[in-house]
Amino acid sequence: MHKKIVFSKPKFEEAARLAGIYALRNNKTCDSTVLDTYIWKELYDTRVYIEDEAALILMKDEKGYFAAMPYCREEKLSEYFELLKEYFNEELKSPLRIELADEDAVGALKLLDNAEFEVSEEVDLKDYLYDAEQLRTLPGKKFQKKRNLINKFMKEYEGRWEYKTLCCVDEYSLEVFLKKWFDQRVAEGVESRDTLLFEKNGVIDVLRNCDKVTFRIGAIFIDEIMEAFAIGSYNTNEKMVVVSIEKGNSEIPGIYQMINQQFLLNSYEEAELVNREDDMGIDGLRQAKESYNPVDFARKYRVCQKMH
Repeated sequence: MHKKIVFSKPKFEEAARLAGIYALRNNKTCDSTVLDTYIWKELYDTRVYIEDEAALILMKDEKGYFAAMPYCREEKLSEYFELLKEYFNEELKSPLRIELADEDAVGALKLLDNAEFEVSEEVDLKDYLYDAEQLRTLPGKKFQKKRNLINKFMKEYEGRWEYKTLCCVDEYSLEVFLKKWFDQRVAEGVESRDTLLFEKNGVIDVLRNCDKVTFRIGAIFIDEIMEAFAIGSYNTNEKMVVVSIEKGNSEIPGIYQMINQQFLLNSYEEAELVNREDDMGIDGLRQAKESYNPVDFARKYRVCQKMH
């Protein structure tokens, strides 16, 4: 290899530096902000390599090692893509595999026309994109059901509910809520317990380091008890808020509609676009995301090097 690269576990002290690198080129996927990198770092045994204006992310799943598309300026994308390919071929002795490659990068690298690689869209993992003002105001007939649920909630809990912008000092109450949410989700049995546990622990880890990672948190309280919260981060290039976490007490009708709207109204007034991530191929999640009338999708691709 013409350059020695050494990967290491991501440190929270590097988050601000990584965030600046992630913003060097346009990318409408949820991976355009650093929050998900830190939330899921234990699940994927994430490793990072950082230069002045580039970062490579190495991860692992049941099939072996894979990478994210290099983070750098678009004009440097080809150079770092080759570096990543060399690392996989020479150091890991395996073909390069990139998961969740964004559409802009696939196009810039002309990978669809490159016979060395097999490129396929990861249909269940496309991010849902929404018009931020529509989610704040819920206009017209297509949002009627959402407005009805919000109005019903406001009437039922009048004088008892409150939206609060949270910060580091609220970490304990968020942890208490997350543990209650985790038990509820495990009981429902829709998602894998292990994945839920990694998510819960990843979010708690981020909350405990909230002085180092830039994000905003908002929560709905009923009778001073937290019943829903959301965590988001901002992609300045796209004027887009990425909502990485949105949790609520599913036994309270309208709670998800409330946190969805109130978070944008109170925490991200400047956002023009909202990325609410993917549906993971889960039917209920897909229906919920489609019901908010997405205006577009951030499509993602698997890029696999063919080895002869």
